[in-house]
Amino acid sequence: MALAADPKLLLLDEPTAGMGPEETKDMVALLRRLGDERTILLVEHKMKMILGLSERVLVLHHGRLIADGTPAEIQADAEVKRVYLGQTGGYGHA
Repeated sequence: MALAADPKLLLLDEPTAGMGPEETKDMVALLRRLGDERTILLVEHKMKMILGLSERVLVLHHGRLIADGTPAEIQADAEVKRVYLGQTGGYGHA
């Protein structure tokens, strides 16, 4: 339904919520294809997915922007590691 009007900007809030691994994999593939034709603004807590899918990532913590950058910049950001990814840089919220 969200694509019926062929939007230039697609807003999605946790599109993989409640999905298993295979469904999530299929959704990521769909988002990649859709992203070739439009901008997608995606709210998601699955950091591993976001970092593998996005060109630009903004990280919020308690409603405050703590980082804005490429996936590589986000993974290297000390505040993101401390607050969200965990000190080791792993994907604590995969």
